[in-house]
Amino acid sequence: MSDSAAGTDLTALGPVSTVEESRLEQYYAYPESVSSCWVRANFISSLDGAATAEGRSGALGGAGDRAVFRLMRELADVVVVGAGTVRVESYSGVQLGVPERQRRCARGQQEVPPIAIVTRSADLDHDLPVFTQTSVPPLVLTAHDTATDARARFAGLAQVYDCSGADAADVDLGAVLRTLSTLGLPRVLTEGGPSLLGTFIADGLLDELCLTIAPTVVGGGSKRIADAHRELITRLRRRHVLGDDEGYLYTRYSRD
Repeated sequence: MSDSAAGTDLTALGPVSTVEESRLEQYYAYPESVSSCWVRANFISSLDGAATAEGRSGALGGAGDRAVFRLMRELADVVVVGAGTVRVESYSGVQLGVPERQRRCARGQQEVPPIAIVTRSADLDHDLPVFTQTSVPPLVLTAHDTATDARARFAGLAQVYDCSGADAADVDLGAVLRTLSTLGLPRVLTEGGPSLLGTFIADGLLDELCLTIAPTVVGGGSKRIADAHRELITRLRRRHVLGDDEGYLYTRYSRD
């Protein structure tokens, strides 16, 4: 053991108690007081770091992952995704049952959180499930240069917002969060893709990462969960590690 590692305390993480479904919400609750946007990312990765298998993240998931996925959507005010993910994963609107909707209303939230699509070009087909299979219209968060045309093209289908910063041809994630905060949607859940998560990280805007680790290896050239041009080392604190009989691990890390 090297001198730098000497004295390091390691903890064996094993089964301690069963987490009842009624208690699971406590593990994924947002901070009680959210005055500005809190950005939570939810992703899945294989043991060897692949964010997808056969081109889709859903191929890595299991029953437990789907349950946690649904819970995090129930707790969020808005689900933010990139346009590429909307196309590849065939995103529809968030689907919630009556009990979930009732719990949201009791928390003072809208019955169903909207999908917010981050897209520089707003090049989205009208027949995508995100427009045709949803109970609430999605939000299109686009660049200043594109917003006027997008409002005309998506009239009656989506709410379009100009989210540019200094560059009128690009989307600024700081402007995205300011827009969502103004709309009363501070509990942000982002689900992809890797480019969008990478930008949240590079811009110092990620507050929390919930990462499911699938008990599989993929190999090949699959992307990581984050992909961006800039690096920013961000220290996060472990909040919990849950597991199931299938071998999946459900981790949660956040800022202090």
